[in-house]
Amino acid sequence: MNRINLFRKSEVRGMTFPGKPETLESVTWGKINFEKTTGALVFAALLIVCSIAVGCSSEKPQPASSNNSPAMTQPTPPAVTIPPAPVQQAAAKPVHKKVVRKAPVMLAYTDKTSGVSFQYPKKYSLKTGDAADQLVSSASVPMDFVQPGGVAVAVVAVPETAYPKSDLGPAFFDVSVNKALTAEQCGEFLETKAAPPAETGTPAETNAPATPAAVPPAKLMIGNMELQSAETLASQETREEASKYYHVFENGACYEFALKVSTTNIENQGGATHVDRGEVFKRLEKILATVKIAASAEVTASAPVAAAAPASPAQ
Repeated sequence: MNRINLFRKSEVRGMTFPGKPETLESVTWGKINFEKTTGALVFAALLIVCSIAVGCSSEKPQPASSNNSPAMTQPTPPAVTIPPAPVQQAAAKPVHKKVVRKAPVMLAYTDKTSGVSFQYPKKYSLKTGDAADQLVSSASVPMDFVQPGGVAVAVVAVPETAYPKSDLGPAFFDVSVNKALTAEQCGEFLETKAAPPAETGTPAETNAPATPAAVPPAKLMIGNMELQSAETLASQETREEASKYYHVFENGACYEFALKVSTTNIENQGGATHVDRGEVFKRLEKILATVKIAASAEVTASAPVAAAAPASPAQ
């Protein structure tokens, strides 16, 4: 009975397809077709499962590739190569150094007896005592006191190397002290009082070399000191000597500071040029600006009495 029912069921299945013979082969074909369909579905299901697994694995964070690491750690080339370029250009470009002229080294001089002190350039020569007195005496106008008795204290001479190949003669700054003068006499100058009035129109004066008259006394302030000043110009053959004198009464004595510049007037001889006398005076005036006079007991003790009668000018 069971076998017949199975056959019938197979037969019924074969009869459900119209137009086909009702044989056992049709039943077998349906079974094979069912198995193929089932296998295809299983295969499709496996593909879906695999695709899902692959998709999930691709969404997981992956470690950085070794190929990208050099790009991240490699330093930027411009940061290394750019800085040396300006340095090389700066080295190639010539550097103009600013020329700084150093001030001359100054030396200090102090005379304890007279109380005089001043500063002078190191390259200048300093003479004191008999050497100073001899140099001052050899000048065309040694001193400009109205009474004798002056003593040279110190002399600072300008070296010849300061004005090479020029007609500059002796040029110096000197200090002298005269204890025989009163304060009133100290304000006077021998050359200024003795200078004759200028006359014009005579043939002798027209042919003679021009010699300007002495400049009347004037005042000059150096620190707290008020100095009387006068200027003279002396000529002797080819030599001219311009002098500036400054007097001040301190410590009961008359102090004289003289600036003297002489020229030999030998311009164009042996390639010599005429020196700028005003420029030489500026150098000497810088020494004068540093002068100080301290109180000195020795000078005050030997100073003359103020009530003493003034002596007449020396002949």
